[in-house]
Amino acid sequence: MEKKFMTGNEAIAEAAIQAGCRYFFGYPITPQSEIPEYMSKRLPEVGGVYLQSESEVAAINMLFGAAGAGARVMTSSSSPGISLMQEGISYIAAAQLPCVIVNIMRGGPGLGGIQPSQSDYFQATKGGGHGDYHLLVLAPHTVQEAVSLTMEAFGLADKYRNPVMVLGDGYMGQMMEPVEFKQTAPLKLPAKEWALTGAKGRAKNLVKSLYLDPEALEKHNLEINRKIQEVIKNEVRVETYGTDDAEVIIAAYGTVARIAKTAIEVLREKGVKVGMVRPITVFPFPYETLEKMADKVSKFLVVEMSLGQMVEDVKLGLCGKAKLRFYGRTGGMVPSYDEIVAETEKLMKEAS
Repeated sequence: MEKKFMTGNEAIAEAAIQAGCRYFFGYPITPQSEIPEYMSKRLPEVGGVYLQSESEVAAINMLFGAAGAGARVMTSSSSPGISLMQEGISYIAAAQLPCVIVNIMRGGPGLGGIQPSQSDYFQATKGGGHGDYHLLVLAPHTVQEAVSLTMEAFGLADKYRNPVMVLGDGYMGQMMEPVEFKQTAPLKLPAKEWALTGAKGRAKNLVKSLYLDPEALEKHNLEINRKIQEVIKNEVRVETYGTDDAEVIIAAYGTVARIAKTAIEVLREKGVKVGMVRPITVFPFPYETLEKMADKVSKFLVVEMSLGQMVEDVKLGLCGKAKLRFYGRTGGMVPSYDEIVAETEKLMKEAS
């Protein structure tokens, strides 16, 4: 199959189209503006609709409407824009509507800068908006994986009737790599009996998030939680690398995981036994994988482009069984492989 040389942003956009997305509502903001730009050209070619909204607030509410009508629909933004969408994301989750949201993270807080960052981890994995809900959050580390996870995101959204986020960073969005699109069979989308498609010949459907009766709202929230527990049970995805004989394990996700792999190769050449655990789903998080690793390995190093957000989930996974250290860069600064090598060697010298 022919490969195409594409930026991460372009590849994510094309993957969405290949997955059956025919509606995109969004607003340009660097470093993800190539996604709406690509969609504006490609969607009309496949009979779809691209609409640049007047704001990110408008975009997420347009997403609500299209998802409620049963369409496969996506929006994308970067950190401050995703913040503006949080109220709408909460409404979509409460209404149990499937959609895909892409966040190509930039440095923050505030307007920050357009350089890559991972400082939106808490916002993505712990809810972001108000109320009891969770997004499924997929974190690719290559452009090819961004393609496969974007396509998978639409299937997961439909399966669980829940918004799914693809979480990348400025490097992921802007880097160019060869990718291929493996969709060969005709795409068959699932039936959506709950969708608002007109009530001719059937009972009316109702999509809402307002429950004035507290007992009814509790019942609704418990149903959403039951669904999320299924997600936690069935949808954890994680990569382990060089962990069979490791004495130290590096935990990293997204772009930083690629840099960590280079550091591991350098350390292995020096005779240092180092491995890596890479969450592919940062929600649901691979807690059980980490707990099992902690039974055999006594030292872990978390590396992030933040001041330590995923480190809290790693700590929960280790259950106090292993020593945990953190190394991070922030504001758009990216850890280099030699920095990771130095931090790992420092940890190796510490007593267990």
